Amino acid sequence: MHLLAQVAGWKTPVLDYHALLPEMILAGVIVVVLMADLFLEERSKYLTSTIAGFGLLATLVPIVTLGLYSHGPREMFGGAYVVDTYSLVLKAMFVGAGYVVVLLSSTYLEEGDYYQGEYYTLLLTAILGMVMMTSSRDLVSIFVALEFLSIPAYMLAAWRKRDEKSNEAGMKYFLLGVFASAVMLYGMSLLYGEAGTTLLKGIQDHLAQVGNSGITTLAIVFVVVGFAFKVSAVPFHSWAPDTYEGAPTPITAFLSVASKAAGFVALLQLVFVGFFAGKVVWQPLFWVLSALTMTVGNLLGLRQTNIVRMFAYSSIAQGGFILMPLAVVGNGDQAPREALTAVITYLIIYAVMNLGAFAVILAVARKTRSGTVASYGGLFSYAPGLAVLMTIFLASLAGVPPLGGFWAKLSVFKALLSAGGGWATALAAIGAVNSVVAFGYYGRVLREMWMNPVPDGDTTKVRIPQSLGAALTLTAGLTILLGILPNIVLRFGDLSHVLDSALGK
Repeated sequence: MHLLAQVAGWKTPVLDYHALLPEMILAGVIVVVLMADLFLEERSKYLTSTIAGFGLLATLVPIVTLGLYSHGPREMFGGAYVVDTYSLVLKAMFVGAGYVVVLLSSTYLEEGDYYQGEYYTLLLTAILGMVMMTSSRDLVSIFVALEFLSIPAYMLAAWRKRDEKSNEAGMKYFLLGVFASAVMLYGMSLLYGEAGTTLLKGIQDHLAQVGNSGITTLAIVFVVVGFAFKVSAVPFHSWAPDTYEGAPTPITAFLSVASKAAGFVALLQLVFVGFFAGKVVWQPLFWVLSALTMTVGNLLGLRQTNIVRMFAYSSIAQGGFILMPLAVVGNGDQAPREALTAVITYLIIYAVMNLGAFAVILAVARKTRSGTVASYGGLFSYAPGLAVLMTIFLASLAGVPPLGGFWAKLSVFKALLSAGGGWATALAAIGAVNSVVAFGYYGRVLREMWMNPVPDGDTTKVRIPQSLGAALTLTAGLTILLGILPNIVLRFGDLSHVLDSALGK
């Protein structure tokens, strides 16, 4: 193959195997899980969850070694794939979130008599797509990574094949997802036609030299709209409530955290590496998307009686908060650094506290077999530990100090106020009002748990499997730790040196 490349005049790509080791391990684990499902006896197939869990933990090892021993970014494929501090932090977040989802899924699948081998194969494939997304610096590699994570997610959303709501969830997610991908791909093709390259750095150079034409403006809008669907930004959010309600609960947790974060990661790379010179186009668009998303998400969240649908609208509203810093990226020299730090910080903390809340939902549903908010009535009387944990997660999502969610929201408002200007102040005011509104539906769950009686009078204790207990312990501990020691996550979120490299400073 090497000789053929030389004869044809091709450049043989240089592969950095250490930099690619996380992706290689994940790919290997996918094959092992698939083979185990094919050849193990029926009673031994529960081992696929164990293999998936240990495989994800093994994937963290090269991520840590790369972070400790790498000096500067590692570029491959002509700059289309880059492993740097930014990508390593996000790879660790995605792999960690995937491990928690495996813990949530283990008992759920066994008790529901669902296919396990295929489930974990698809879940790991989606995680591999997310890991690839963090290093993609080219329109083609971004799109391939996006489809790598989206296609398994469509199937996982419909995993409860005998459930009409699950079928509806998968179909709606698939049809709207394909439409969004088509719009985004059309925008990418227009960008390639204008810039003559798919490399984000090349597109950035083209925009800096030539400026925004009508075609590039339309292309940027199409690409942003495509990813707005992926992060369930209003008005592209209609798929989220039905999909979250119909999908298996562990997959709902996965979509609300990891899948949403992957969309934001792609947006960050496009904004900071590819489209920064075109900020006159995307910055006002992000302002509108942010204001609409947090407002509509919170107002509709107040009306929900199903707790999963309530968390769907909570996830939409939280996405609006994450979009806020992107609306002021171009306001001064320090604004890009503040915005990048705020978004990364929020994504990490949000992943921890939201996964924890879904772990409690899974635990309570084991007893109540209901998804209504009213089914949480009197939870403290028969499961005080779960009531306390849910209180911690809800308070953190609402931004109550000194929990991790407070620092996430503080970093976002700090980025807005540091940027200055009337538009930034106005968006901060909208965000402050929405932070108060969110207390309405979070507080309703708290009232049910602590003040209302048990609906059916059944105070039987909730049995929590070991894997689910481990997920609760891990997420609750991190939520409290990130509140007490916020510098841990703020340090990981401060990627100014990466930003300087991306913007050519």
